[in-house]
Amino acid sequence: MKNFNEHNITAAVQARVANATSPRIREISDSLVRHLHTFLREVRPTEAEWAAGIDFLTRTGQMCSATRQEFILFSDTLGASMLVDAINHPGGDGATETTVLGPFYVQGAPEFPLGADISEGLAGDRLLIEGNVKNTAGEPIGGATIDIWHSDPDGYYDVQGPADAPLNMRGRLHADAAGNFWCRTIVPAPYPIPNDGPVGQMLEHQGRHPYRPAHVHFMIAADGYETLTTHVFLSHSPYLDSDVVFGVKDSLIHPLEKLPAGTSPGGHPINQPIDLMRYNFVLSKQRK
Repeated sequence: MKNFNEHNITAAVQARVANATSPRIREISDSLVRHLHTFLREVRPTEAEWAAGIDFLTRTGQMCSATRQEFILFSDTLGASMLVDAINHPGGDGATETTVLGPFYVQGAPEFPLGADISEGLAGDRLLIEGNVKNTAGEPIGGATIDIWHSDPDGYYDVQGPADAPLNMRGRLHADAAGNFWCRTIVPAPYPIPNDGPVGQMLEHQGRHPYRPAHVHFMIAADGYETLTTHVFLSHSPYLDSDVVFGVKDSLIHPLEKLPAGTSPGGHPINQPIDLMRYNFVLSKQRK
């Protein structure tokens, strides 16, 4: 088949991908072609606009590095990451709601004993994080692995600093036999996503701000359970209603409690006034 035009080229491309190496690849390729061609017919880009779009994607890839993932930012800011999350984690079973992973997760974060200071002594308002991990039947999940990471009081993550800077404000804990965990750190701040690249330019052209409300990331895993990726958002933070990556859910918004020196509600000694984030997490059984 040749002599392609606006009306027959879609079917021609679909015919070319019909012999894909698996039914799933064929399904994805066919749908991609169909929706991409529909998009092009709808917006009818000029050749200059199409070239600008290709340049945008090229610069997005060039911006990526071991510590900067511009394509995740692109996905997040168009709501695609949250849509994928919603498709894969519909909820409704009583488990803690999920949200986006974000671009600042680091595999192999340093491990800490319960009660440690994962901020490694950085300056900032002190924060005590206490939590519990259970299943949807209310049974504790002892030994669950909890990854925690968050920004500093100026809104920066450790990986945004010099390449040789140590990791901090992140760590891996293991819940005790009753599913309890706790650690010390500093209160995070709202922050703009990295906006000095193509995604930042896109947001500017779309008339949008680049900010996320203050939050702490949690990734909680245990054998036999779905891994939970979520945030706890500080209830006093701005941008809760306009999070640039669409990640806020009401159930994940939580106030900080100001504690005097003494003992926390979880029974942990505190030798100075501190803010408390206490949040209990519920994991779903692993799907078969």
